[in-house]
Amino acid sequence: MTKPKFVYVTYIATTRERVWKALTDSEMTKEYWWRRANVSDWKVGSAWKHQDYDDPRLVDIVGQVVESNPPHRLVVTWARPVDAGNAAKTSRVTYQIEPYADVVRLTVMHEELEPDSDMLRGITSGWPAVLSSLKTFLETGKPMSTMTQRRDRPPE
Repeated sequence: MTKPKFVYVTYIATTRERVWKALTDSEMTKEYWWRRANVSDWKVGSAWKHQDYDDPRLVDIVGQVVESNPPHRLVVTWARPVDAGNAAKTSRVTYQIEPYADVVRLTVMHEELEPDSDMLRGITSGWPAVLSSLKTFLETGKPMSTMTQRRDRPPE
């Protein structure tokens, strides 16, 4: 059976370096992603986690860095902490950052998702909101207001 994937493409009036930093710098991710921080050294083989900025003990997602080519491409595995190590419940996210005319095209491909899972349902509504907030943040300096409110988890 083929596992589902989710692809989202957006165009952002910024540089590839700023997009990369916004994806990998915990101070920036908290600004547009439900006060969550992406934490890692972003080297291939390193662990990464998506944690609550205000209470780092609360971790939503964990994984490993599979590929890191700043500011062009980042690939990570993705799982809930309780599912870490379970290949059937681990998916893969690729961030492709490319120049496009005078803007940047960001393609996010979330693959190897478990069919009919809570994760699949969550990311299909979560990614568009997060990436819209990222775009707004990078273009205006302010994220979408709904993305800055503290939440126990993203809306599904």
